[in-house]
Amino acid sequence: MSNNWTTLELCVNGESRTVSFPTHHSLLEVLRERLDLTGTKHGCELGECGACTVLIDGLPVLACLVLAADLADRPIETVEGLQTGNQLHALQEAFADLGAAQCGYCTPGILMTAKSLIDQTPEPSRTEIQESLAGNLCRCTGYHKIVEAVEWAVTKEQDASAEPAHEVLFGAAPQDKGSLK
Repeated sequence: MSNNWTTLELCVNGESRTVSFPTHHSLLEVLRERLDLTGTKHGCELGECGACTVLIDGLPVLACLVLAADLADRPIETVEGLQTGNQLHALQEAFADLGAAQCGYCTPGILMTAKSLIDQTPEPSRTEIQESLAGNLCRCTGYHKIVEAVEWAVTKEQDASAEPAHEVLFGAAPQDKGSLK
């Protein structure tokens, strides 16, 4: 290979992977094109949408803005690493149970950002959740279900027998506006 290629050991989802790639490639390109980890999504590729969020050293990073060549010996986590065997991560379960994902394109980045938040702040407030997810854009939802799903994942981690409020699953009951004449 010519000098514009590099071969590195990358630690992705707890597994050491040897990968060769053009030195100028972003982590996003290497994950998707060289390691076939397509859960991390191409979005804007300008660092503005959050669709490509992965965790590096446990912190959310936009994979489109980071050179893969700079990441030897640094732990990288992608959405594929959330699930353990057949067991979904609490966040994945909450998103599915509460319908927090619609088209799903932004979901991997949101899940990774939320995982980092919960790992660092095991009982985040609603405001902390909203602030941590501020860099992840979603065109399909109003974000309400996404925030509720993160809150629900935190609750389930603390009490596996807990049940979501009726309103979270089905919405609030309509208000009686009186009879129309």
